[in-house]
Amino acid sequence: MATNKKASNYKIVRTLSAGVFAGEVVSRKGKEVTIKNARRLWYWAGAASLSQLAQLGTSKPKECKFPDAVDSITVTEAIEILDVTDAGRASIEAVSPWRA
Repeated sequence: MATNKKASNYKIVRTLSAGVFAGEVVSRKGKEVTIKNARRLWYWAGAASLSQLAQLGTSKPKECKFPDAVDSITVTEAIEILDVTDAGRASIEAVSPWRA
């Protein structure tokens, strides 16, 4: 899995209580992270973990619930930041926006 190319500053950021986000990290200061073009990864299927999602993407995009991206979000309790491969990013971005 480690042979996949990393997609620049595109990351998956897991927070203490706000959830999980995928997007372009533009700044980080301690646990405070600002993410541009951020999608909340509300529910995913087709990946056993966030690590697998970051490396390979999802094999079940129609079952994922990723809402529309927001222009920018600053989260204050980031507890995990994962590099995302080009394949992972393409897979996340290919998931149709989930809307209620």
